[in-house]
Amino acid sequence: MTNLQPRGNPVVIVLASLGLLALAGLPFLRVAPNRLVSGEPIYFLSSLSTLSNPQILSGPALLLALVVMAVVAVFASGFVRQGRALHSAVLVATAAFILGQLGWAAFVAQQLMQAQTSLGRVSLGSAFWASSVLMALLANDALQRLGATPLQKAVVGLTVLALLGALLASGWCNDLSIMKEYANRTDGFAVAIGQHLQIVGLAMAFTLGIGLPLGWAAHANQQVAKLVFPALNVVQTIPSIALFGLLMAPLALLAASVPALGALGISGVGMAPAVIALTLYGLLPVVRGTLAGLQQVSTAQINAARALGLKPWAVLRHVRLPLALPVVMGGVRTAAVAAVGLAAVTALIGAGGLGSILFEGLFSNAQDVVLLGVLPIVGLGVLVDVMFSALTAMAVKQAAPHA
Repeated sequence: MTNLQPRGNPVVIVLASLGLLALAGLPFLRVAPNRLVSGEPIYFLSSLSTLSNPQILSGPALLLALVVMAVVAVFASGFVRQGRALHSAVLVATAAFILGQLGWAAFVAQQLMQAQTSLGRVSLGSAFWASSVLMALLANDALQRLGATPLQKAVVGLTVLALLGALLASGWCNDLSIMKEYANRTDGFAVAIGQHLQIVGLAMAFTLGIGLPLGWAAHANQQVAKLVFPALNVVQTIPSIALFGLLMAPLALLAASVPALGALGISGVGMAPAVIALTLYGLLPVVRGTLAGLQQVSTAQINAARALGLKPWAVLRHVRLPLALPVVMGGVRTAAVAAVGLAAVTALIGAGGLGSILFEGLFSNAQDVVLLGVLPIVGLGVLVDVMFSALTAMAVKQAAPHA
């Protein structure tokens, strides 16, 4: 019996329909006289009036045609017979839509800024963000149906990000408010990213250094597990701000009592409480993942390795660790992604990072400054997730011969 591909794809139909509704009914851009007011909405359909000047028609019209054709093509693909070629076309169309939409928004911002002062702002509206997210979901659906590996997904994602970066670096988008905010803090932005990565990197180093041995100890001794997991569960229930407050006084007292620690930068505020808090939050998924990974290695597999004459360390290296590694990596992945997001809150205790930009925007009621802090955090979280997904897939492949 012939295995026919399904004729329609309801996921594509629903997501593309929502994208069309977002473009039709939500503000595409917002134009304001300064950064502190929300401004007037500009809808996608009304933005077409910027093409009334024939001298500027060719390039921008091509961008607009790219956006329209991409969304129409994606929507229509949901009603035809599915196949690899169609899924590949959907993937290309979603990438074209995301790039074309940003280019079109930048062009409209250029035209709108001609009637504004230097303080004027043109911000990306909810239609832009909603349709971009929906198209990203469609791209992920196409990759899933194509059977893409985590590494292939990473390559596709990095390619799109590189194209978006090239468009931003070209200067075409400089009239968008978020790019103006970036231009005002170029040096500080690079420093904030470096601080954010430093906080996450140090926290993950301590988390792995403590969590992996704790997971091993919990597997070797049930009494250790009974002591460790209740304590780690309690830590997870403490709000991050409260945990920072609990750490500030003891660390300040410790730094005052031991000047050498103060000289190393340990104090009640700054990097030290931030790294300690993130380490504590990351321990539970790492310890639980390590324990679960070791528990899934069956006694029969261990006995078979011993029957072959392998010593205990050889059993650990060639059997226990390869078989447990995919599950362990899952716990590390959870902890790493959570650390990227939680590191933003550490700005409240002077640790710096991208959270400092985020809270600057919140305190000044500047939406685009908030986005300037949030978007890199989201991007870093996605990159970390994709990276660990690829590493987990590699660990699964390496574990297969040992199973």
